[in-house]
Amino acid sequence: MKLLFDTKRHHYQVLNIGWKEQKIIYGVIIHVDLKDNKIWIQRDGTEIGIANQLIAAGVPKKDIVLGFHAPYKRSLTEFAVS
Repeated sequence: MKLLFDTKRHHYQVLNIGWKEQKIIYGVIIHVDLKDNKIWIQRDGTEIGIANQLIAAGVPKKDIVLGFHAPYKRSLTEFAVS
């Protein structure tokens, strides 16, 4: 696993990079952006869910955007739309 932090542009990723036998492994496990004072979850490949962990840490749902959902789907959740 590799951590990729772009603190100037506020992009943060956890990547799965490596080799399994003779096959390359590459994938984004987590991708989070900080913009407009909100936490945008662009990709969440975890079982527990980054949003659930943020809520457990005290982050209000209104400050979390499920960016991996289309805008119309976001309005159907308890989280921020944008």
